[in-house]
Amino acid sequence: QVQLVESGGGLVQTGGSLRLSCAASGRTFSNLAMGWFRQAPGKEREFVAAINWSGGTAAYADSVKGRFTISRDNVKNTAYLQMNSLEPEDTALYYCAARSRLVRTTELEYIYWGQGTQVTVSS
Repeated sequence: QVQLVESGGGLVQTGGSLRLSCAASGRTFSNLAMGWFRQAPGKEREFVAAINWSGGTAAYADSVKGRFTISRDNVKNTAYLQMNSLEPEDTALYYCAARSRLVRTTELEYIYWGQGTQVTVSS
């Protein structure tokens, strides 16, 4: 079993930045691939970014490429999502998710989920 706790969400103006954190416990973190997903009001949950177990491979949704960066610290058992140049369209509840080792971009392939952290971008 893996427990995931997100933090770092908040209210920011257009063009601002936030860094989300996802602290993991309960299983060897370095064996897990980590993903970030988001769900805006009235919309389906969508993939944002993912990183493999070693940090050597990452994937991004087209909508965030060049603005968001996913990373991980296998000593601190934490994954991060650095979000720059935020836009109102980025407003959503952001979820951290985990699966075994390899990057995947569909939510059905993730086993463990956090409760989410709210990001609101004002125009």
